[in-house]
Amino acid sequence: MRNYAKHRAPAPAPAAPGPLASFARFVLFGGGVGVLSSGAVTLLAGAVPWMLANAVVTVASTVLCTELHARFTFGTGRRAGWQEHWQSAGSAAVAYAVTCAAMVLLHLVQAAPGALTEQFVYLGASALAGLGRFLVLRLYVFATGRRGRTPATPSTASLTPPPLAVLAAA
Repeated sequence: MRNYAKHRAPAPAPAAPGPLASFARFVLFGGGVGVLSSGAVTLLAGAVPWMLANAVVTVASTVLCTELHARFTFGTGRRAGWQEHWQSAGSAAVAYAVTCAAMVLLHLVQAAPGALTEQFVYLGASALAGLGRFLVLRLYVFATGRRGRTPATPSTASLTPPPLAVLAAA
């Protein structure tokens, strides 16, 4: 008896969400992980220097967010590959620099800010950096049709050459 399962066409990937839907998902997943990360940085900073705590939490949250963004935010329908993880890490490194600069600036302006002030500045800087990350991830890292990737749902128009191109080739 033949196994016909391996001859079936793969199920089509879900359609990639539009910009507003992907931004809402980015805020939900990235913001949710960001809020949890904020608490983790505060707890970890009690044991190690703040910048080291921020670096450790940034690495862990970047790996988690890259997977969430690949699967759900930008609708690739698959896990993130090494290339996407490295590119996402590059944008996270910039976000790390922004949050560190904001905290250094806060401590230059206020010698002993309270925990609530630190959280406000940290989350504000994270939100600003997050907007930049969204644009980089949506337009470059998880963009469809680049570097051999295919859109999640190819249209028949993209598979059929335009009539003028056919006439010019004849």
